[in-house]
Amino acid sequence: MFFELIARTMAFFRSLFSPCGLLFGATPMIVIRSCQGQAELEACVQLQVETWGYDPTDVIPRKAFLVWQKVGGQVIGAFDTEIAGAGDEGGPESLVGFVLALPGIKFGAEANAGAAEPRPYLHSHMMAVKEGYRNRGLGVRLKLEQRKDALKRGIRLIEWTFDPLEIKNAFLNIHKLGAVVRSYFEDFYGVSSSRLQAGLPTDRLLAEWQLDSPHVLAILEGGAKNSLVVEEVIQVPATIYEWKASEAERERALAIQMENRQKFLEAFSRGLAVIGFVRDADGNGSFELGHPTQLELN
Repeated sequence: MFFELIARTMAFFRSLFSPCGLLFGATPMIVIRSCQGQAELEACVQLQVETWGYDPTDVIPRKAFLVWQKVGGQVIGAFDTEIAGAGDEGGPESLVGFVLALPGIKFGAEANAGAAEPRPYLHSHMMAVKEGYRNRGLGVRLKLEQRKDALKRGIRLIEWTFDPLEIKNAFLNIHKLGAVVRSYFEDFYGVSSSRLQAGLPTDRLLAEWQLDSPHVLAILEGGAKNSLVVEEVIQVPATIYEWKASEAERERALAIQMENRQKFLEAFSRGLAVIGFVRDADGNGSFELGHPTQLELN
């Protein structure tokens, strides 16, 4: 009983400094590593449900996580080692984030290497961070570990889709990581049970992350070009989140989605690409489009 009381007391004081605590806003000790074993993969599944609110028809099951990991994909987790009983490397109970990717191959012009040279790449299908741990850089850390693992294996490209209405995701993908966008998919997944989708069409942009390109290296080192020529700007108002969450205002969110869909499709048809993303003081987001030849992508 004595040792149990001591453990609980220590856990209480640690919780005061956790991401959900109020003291000093201290960041916990987070370990980023590949997930191991069925229990950790199941923890990823549960965080998936917690994040998107999927019904059973949309949930990616543990077996899919396992298979994608075994055939060359990635299941990388973030573990809070300050949670009581977590240990130095964390475990299923301390999983607070993950990123999931599956392997693919590009051919011909799509591979930018000629038809005789297929190009391996990773499609990063899903990333989640537990509420209370968000906006603390965990997303960047997960993506950088994903990049590190890919380069170690000779993979130089990671792609993923993201919602054009999600300002925070766009800022991470384009501004912080250096991804470029030149493809738009209308209602890509079809009907989704995700509460984040709010019943809107599942339109998606495709992020292309050229892992060792001069452009990406400059972004990650904080030395990206400031003199890019921007030919078009596509805006997303910060109020989009409120509109999506309200049945009374959801039509306004749909109107923005439809308007921006046409703008992206027309811009991409002219050879433009998303080469930058900025947010103003009020949280409104702006996609900056220009010719990708300005960037050193190879």
